[in-house]
Amino acid sequence: MKHLELLFESGVATVTLNRPDVRNAFNDEVITEMTAVFAELGDREEVRCIVLAGSGTAFCAGADLNWMKRMAGYTRAENLADAEALARMLRLIYECPKPTVARVHGDAYAGGTGLVAACDIAVSSDTANYCLSEVRLGLIPATISPYVIRAMGARAAHRYFLTAERFSAAEALRIGFVHEVVPAQELDAKVGAIAQAVVQNGPAAVKACKQLLHDVASRKISATLVGMTVEGIADIRVSDEGREGVQSFLQKRKPSWLL
Repeated sequence: MKHLELLFESGVATVTLNRPDVRNAFNDEVITEMTAVFAELGDREEVRCIVLAGSGTAFCAGADLNWMKRMAGYTRAENLADAEALARMLRLIYECPKPTVARVHGDAYAGGTGLVAACDIAVSSDTANYCLSEVRLGLIPATISPYVIRAMGARAAHRYFLTAERFSAAEALRIGFVHEVVPAQELDAKVGAIAQAVVQNGPAAVKACKQLLHDVASRKISATLVGMTVEGIADIRVSDEGREGVQSFLQKRKPSWLL
């Protein structure tokens, strides 16, 4: 891989954006690599959790300037194809069957906020800064909007989409965009602790639980939804992993999936 680094240890795969000279801004090549990597890691049985990080001084500064220069001359059809590739990458991260954790430091701007929002869990350095800067350029945060609005809520999105203000890690925590803010020197330890907490859980249950979150969030509590949840718990209880988990608890021993 040209623009990414991949590390695997104790069930945790760490994908690191490795373009520090451009603050990990992404272009079409990065999007292609990210799409392929997350598709592969999502299918690998030994991977229990994926951490998304950035090298150098920033998590991700959004779109690469040289890529933006090229896009300025694109036709509408070329822009559609370009946007579809970015949208496909974000959705793949969001729907990845393995839990994902964003390790955020420095700046997370524009598309970088989309990467944070597409992950299940976000842990931020207290010195990180965030910005949805698109309207400053006469653009809109269209492809990242489904994930960012889900992460921070519509009311906060109204402000930060329309003003393009920078906001701090403390504000990101207040509006629910990130789950935890820690001093920079504690960032790796906190991300590692959360990743290991995920690894301790039943892998099939975690996969099913992530799908449950997607199925239930923002849905009306209807007979159909309730029926789906009833079937879901019944199915997991009679699965091999479900039976093993309950038996290990009752027998006061470790379940078989622990590494």
